Amino acid sequence: MEHNKTPAIYQIYPRSFQDSNGSGTGDLPGITRRLDQIADLGVDAIWLSPIYVSPMIDGGYDIVDHRHIDPMFGTLDDFDAMVAKAHDLGLQVYLDQVLNHTSDQSPWFQDAIAGDEGKADHYLWRDPKPDGSPPNNWLSQFGLPAWHWNHQRRQYYYSQFLPQQPCLNLRCPGVQDAIATQMRGWRDRGVDGFRFDVVTAFLWDEVMKDNPPARPEVQDKVAGENFNPYTYQDHVYDMLPGDGAAYAENLRKWAGDDAYLFGENTSGNQSIELAMAFTQPGRLDAVYTTDLPEGRGSPATIVDMVNRSDTLQRIAGWLSSHDQPRHSRGDASDLVLALQMAFLPGPWIIYQGEDLSLPQPKLAKGDVTDPLDLLYWPDGPGREGARVPVPWTADRTDHHGFTSGMPWLPMAWNGDIVQRGLDMVRPFYRKVIGLRRDHDWAGAQVIACEADGDVLDMTIETQTDQRFRGVFSHGAGQPDNCPDTEPLFRADPDDAQGWFGAIWQV
Repeated sequence: MEHNKTPAIYQIYPRSFQDSNGSGTGDLPGITRRLDQIADLGVDAIWLSPIYVSPMIDGGYDIVDHRHIDPMFGTLDDFDAMVAKAHDLGLQVYLDQVLNHTSDQSPWFQDAIAGDEGKADHYLWRDPKPDGSPPNNWLSQFGLPAWHWNHQRRQYYYSQFLPQQPCLNLRCPGVQDAIATQMRGWRDRGVDGFRFDVVTAFLWDEVMKDNPPARPEVQDKVAGENFNPYTYQDHVYDMLPGDGAAYAENLRKWAGDDAYLFGENTSGNQSIELAMAFTQPGRLDAVYTTDLPEGRGSPATIVDMVNRSDTLQRIAGWLSSHDQPRHSRGDASDLVLALQMAFLPGPWIIYQGEDLSLPQPKLAKGDVTDPLDLLYWPDGPGREGARVPVPWTADRTDHHGFTSGMPWLPMAWNGDIVQRGLDMVRPFYRKVIGLRRDHDWAGAQVIACEADGDVLDMTIETQTDQRFRGVFSHGAGQPDNCPDTEPLFRADPDDAQGWFGAIWQV
């Protein structure tokens, strides 16, 4: 059966979703317990951030073994039960695949250190220059040096993120065979698709030249804040997203034609153009870029995406995630943005708690464990704040229904905000997700899209030749040129503060 090309996907960060045993950490039985509430929203699928064996140095994205579940999350039996219930509820299940790197605790990497040259080829090892310095000037995406000395091998190994995350050599046949095996293993357990972490950073130039300095216009587009040294380089040799686009054909082959596949684009330069390349026939179904969250869904951002893309149906829309601070302001702007996101053609990723309009929590430095947040404290990206556990009730006495123990991060949610989310925001999401499905906005094509300051005016045409016009004001009030008929749906409650959104069938 052909999969949905433009699903509404609910992202779950398992550690922070629902604890079932009082450990203070979310787990698979907790997810199973809450699946009815996710399905009630009307979404098509869930995406689980990594549940694999990991020392959790980088929030679970430092993986020892993709084939096994970390005991903190449960067992394979727990996983199978979750998948079975999800499918019973009509939800597809997508898992993360983190193929750029492993944990340095991986048996592969440990064997490489011990002298196994076959396993050494699974990674990128290089001899030092004659003066003992690294092979070239490459930097990690966190701004740290990308080369790390191992005295046992007397070589440097390469890492695009933390030193504890050595990069895999994805050109190595042994690595490719292992990836194909692990993906097929999860498909055999009922997994319907995969999300690929940093899919645009898979390959590097084997000539190993120094990266040149970034011109100012390039630096502004490189992923990360401009105080991150990584943005000072033009990454023409350490990242080959163009080659990676063709490599996506391997991912499709290994996962199967009937799997839904989407990837994360961490390259700010040519972001939309790369999304189009990665989603050519025989590759991924969709790619998501950082354009929308960085622009908070602004009218100018959306017009730019429309103008640079072949179609929005291959670009997944999103505003918050485990890697980005929550976008919510706790007012009507969140409802307008939700309606706007539902109206955009293409897949839509909704991060856990977004359907409650949860704001970004403030954490004390002593509570933070995320290495990137700590590296640039207090100016880091705020990844840990987005991972504060989800409240299921407004009552703080039981940690908002998340755990009977002590949550792994402090939960200082405002009960009034949580109650507003339960009473108003979640029903609103249920409504707009239903409209998106019933009118097939996700499968539509954009036929007109203009930005006038803080106002977006977009018209789409569905596959059944129905046209809809959406007008969204980001704080500028209701525009004068709206249709004079009653809209199909609108979002401008009492706390609008100039925010307005409405959709007409035209």
